[in-house]
Amino acid sequence: MKKLRTIIIEDEAPARQLLIHYLKDFNEIEVIAECADGFIGLKTISEKKPDLVFLDIQMPKLTGFEMLEVLEEKPEIIFTTAYDQFAIKAFELNAVDYLLKPFHKERLKEAILKAYEKIGSGKAGLRAGGTLLPLRPEPEEPLSRIVVRKGNSINIIPVDQIRYVAAEDDYVMIYHSAGKALKQQTMKFYEDNLPKAGFVRIHRAYIVRIEEIKKIEPYGRDNHVAILHSGDKLPVSRAGYKHLKEELRF
Repeated sequence: MKKLRTIIIEDEAPARQLLIHYLKDFNEIEVIAECADGFIGLKTISEKKPDLVFLDIQMPKLTGFEMLEVLEEKPEIIFTTAYDQFAIKAFELNAVDYLLKPFHKERLKEAILKAYEKIGSGKAGLRAGGTLLPLRPEPEEPLSRIVVRKGNSINIIPVDQIRYVAAEDDYVMIYHSAGKALKQQTMKFYEDNLPKAGFVRIHRAYIVRIEEIKKIEPYGRDNHVAILHSGDKLPVSRAGYKHLKEELRF
C-alpha cells in the first residue's frame, strides 16, 4: 500500500517538531503539511485531501472537536492531547486512536499501525468528518460558542448572540444577532447544553433566549405566542408556557 499522506494540526511548535521527528522513522507515513491552528488545518485538509490527520484537541482558535464538526473531507483521525478527559469523546467520534502527551515512539507506532490497517482494509473514509456531528459527545459544561460552516467560511457564534434555535427537519436553524446558520444537530442537544439560566424550550420546535422575549400573548385555546424584541413571533406550547412561568416566576 502507498504511504499515508499525513497532516499534523498542533498549535504548539515543539509538539509539532517532536511528532515530525518521530514520523521520519516510519516508512508508512508521508507528512505533507503541518498546521498551527484549526482554521489553517481545515483549509489544508480541503486542499490536500490527506489520508491521515494527527489532530490536537485543545487549540485556542478552533478546538479539534469543533474542527470535526465542520470538516467535509474524510481523513482518518488520530487525536493528540495532554488532557486524558477527552479520551472517551475521541473514541465516540470514531477516531483511529488517541495519544496522550507526552507519548513514546512505541505508542505512536501502535496508532500508525491501526491507521494503516484501517485504511488498507477499505473501511476508512466512509463518512465525512461533519457527519460525525450527531455523534459528538455532549460537553461537560454549557456551550459558550457554536462553530458553523457557511460556504468556504467558518464562523464562530458566541452563545450570548443567539436569539433562538428552531427545528429544521434533521437540522436546527440558529438565529443570532448577525443572521442565521444551519447546523446538523438536534434540539435535544441544545436544550441540554445551552446555559440553563439563559434559554428555555418553549415548543418542541423552538428554544429561545429568555432576554429576547418582549411579551407573551394568548393564542387560541391553551396556547400562547412569544413576541421577541426583534418582532419574531414564536408559538408557545402548554409545556413551554409552564417552563416560562417557572423561569420568569409569573
